[in-house]
Amino acid sequence: MTATTDPDDPRLTHGVDNEPVEQAQVYLVLPPDDEPVTFVRPVRYAYFHTTCGQSTRMSQSIAETYARSPGFYGSTYCTHCQMHKPVGAGGEFYWIDGDGQLTDEKVGT
Repeated sequence: MTATTDPDDPRLTHGVDNEPVEQAQVYLVLPPDDEPVTFVRPVRYAYFHTTCGQSTRMSQSIAETYARSPGFYGSTYCTHCQMHKPVGAGGEFYWIDGDGQLTDEKVGT
């Protein structure tokens, strides 16, 4: 899996999956900023999927995109279910903090 800042990259996938799929080849991330980066949320590298009870880890560039702009993504990938599922207030994922503890904070909020 790689990251791109090009929203027109033809390898990008979009939306929620209804059946298992391979993880996308590339994910969109925010480009580096000329100014110092401001995180509005902690940088977290793992989340818990309430549907299957498993966790997924993500790359630094995706984690930092979530920390800079929590609503940037509409879905995220569960490596156990092998599907992209919704994030946000009505989503299926909760953050795991740096100590490995489940938080009450939904991914994408």
